[in-house]
Amino acid sequence: MISTNDLKPGMTIEVDGEPCLVLEAEHHKPVGRGGALVRTRLRHLESGVIVDRTFNAGEKLPLAPVERRPVQFLYSDGEEFHFMDTETYEQMTLDFNTVGQRVLYLKENMELEIIVYKGRPIGLDLPPVVELKVVETEPGFKGDTVSGGGKPARLETGLVTRVPFFIEPGEVVRIDTRTGEYAGRV
Repeated sequence: MISTNDLKPGMTIEVDGEPCLVLEAEHHKPVGRGGALVRTRLRHLESGVIVDRTFNAGEKLPLAPVERRPVQFLYSDGEEFHFMDTETYEQMTLDFNTVGQRVLYLKENMELEIIVYKGRPIGLDLPPVVELKVVETEPGFKGDTVSGGGKPARLETGLVTRVPFFIEPGEVVRIDTRTGEYAGRV
């Protein structure tokens, strides 16, 4: 058990029987209105949903027994995604519901972590940035900078994101996996 006063970003706790990752924790003392509060932003590790939750200061919460295992993405056969544990060489299979939208960042032979809760895999922890090849994008024209934002590009995994006008098909770009935005050219 851990006190809500000791919550820090990156910790995993159980809230209503579900494992949650603490993204933010802020202590708040309302003036003249009773005890202190701890405002948190949590990400449910199974569903990926981000929620805001307020706890009373000093409230006790159980730590979630979450384990992170390094794996390598092998392949997908449409409905299931196959991974290999890089320490034990065991193969694991996750279904589409577990992988969710993270599928747009997966490339074969990519190294990442699987989150295991009570002996069963519940999600993926992607690296902060992935390198993906641009498959399709509109040509950029010289002087076309009025819009300032860029142009849409389809990447090798099917992800569509905005890239600067100078990016051409065939180039490899870095994509931030937390936001899905362009982070640089390789």
